[in-house]
Amino acid sequence: MNFECIIYEKNNHVSVIKLNRPKVLNAMNKQLWLDLQQALADTIDDEKIRVLIITGEGRAFSTGADLKDSKGRSLKAYRDYLVHLQEISRTIIRYPKPTIAAVNGYALGSGYELALACDIRIAADSAKFGSPEARVSSSVTGGAMRLLQDLVGPGKARELLFTCDYIDGKEAERIGLVNKTVPDDKLMEEAVAMAEKIAANSLFSINLIKKGLNMAKEASLDALMDYEVEACLATVSAPERAEKLEEFQDRKKVSE
Repeated sequence: MNFECIIYEKNNHVSVIKLNRPKVLNAMNKQLWLDLQQALADTIDDEKIRVLIITGEGRAFSTGADLKDSKGRSLKAYRDYLVHLQEISRTIIRYPKPTIAAVNGYALGSGYELALACDIRIAADSAKFGSPEARVSSSVTGGAMRLLQDLVGPGKARELLFTCDYIDGKEAERIGLVNKTVPDDKLMEEAVAMAEKIAANSLFSINLIKKGLNMAKEASLDALMDYEVEACLATVSAPERAEKLEEFQDRKKVSE
């Protein structure tokens, strides 16, 4: 596969999408979103791939929308662009395979929102997160109005969105925005290590658990608990169940 705005790689059970417009700090234009969409679809279709990592090439994860790309765009064209962007964001939020954002440098605007849409966020010490939309008479997308509140709480989410303040990796970790921060030169090593740890587990189980976690935001408790019964029955009757139990017993013997 040849892409104009991303680098797409696969290694064992892990795929990596690297946003690749480093000269503009990976600002997101229409072509980047199209490339991202194609790579996401390929990772879903590839049965060997169990975990997806998204990161940025160069000094930034992404500084958000490329404003040059929107010059002269009509209101209808802008609406069409935003609807397409939201479709891709929904794909990532509901992605059946685990996703990790490895955030290097700036993650601003729609780049920030892309990181929010992933299941897990690992940040470099130099990372900077921020939503500058209110500074330029714009608004957030990508489900950020909900995703950010889920991670840091409503009060902190309002503070960040209203003030447009940027925060570094350590502060992002402190408030729960990211899972952990690591030295810049260890970012991809840590992301790949976590991806491989996840990949060693049952993808079928993780798919069902992830679906339930997403359901928990909208479904009633009764509906969620009914789903949990069906998900558990589906996993324990899966062909890989016996294999995973045997692996677990072998690890237990070694630890003893």
